[in-house]
Amino acid sequence: MLVFIIIGLLGLAIAVASLVFGDFLDLADGALSGTSLGAGGMLFGATGMVVLSSGLEPWVAYPAGLVVAILVIVLVNVLLKRLKAGDDGAPVSLVGAQGSVTSDVDRGHGEVSLDAVTELETRLAFSDEPIEHGTRIVVVEQHGARVKVEPVPR
Repeated sequence: MLVFIIIGLLGLAIAVASLVFGDFLDLADGALSGTSLGAGGMLFGATGMVVLSSGLEPWVAYPAGLVVAILVIVLVNVLLKRLKAGDDGAPVSLVGAQGSVTSDVDRGHGEVSLDAVTELETRLAFSDEPIEHGTRIVVVEQHGARVKVEPVPR
């Protein structure tokens, strides 16, 4: 039983380290990553503990844990590859996009809701002049996630 606890805890440590520090472990050209090995180790330990706790013999626990660990490693690697393939990484320019003020905007802070298709939430905004809630605006500059806005000319 101690073997399953140790391997499960090592798996947890590897998984947490991979999440905190990035995937530092990459074996066989991405076939094994720190995240997948950590998840596999955790579930190997958990499966072994469940099998032993249910009264079955150790010769059942080891193969069961190994099968579950391999399945988890494969599944996590497939999911990670799909996530990486889905990253478009192309920055979207919002200059010229229109929207409305959701929280009064001034030189320091404010929020706007943009009409652009890529915008699902409000954005932090600032302006050279105060703009009141509900005013239609246009983005004139983009600074990372923040946008500089001006009222739409009438």
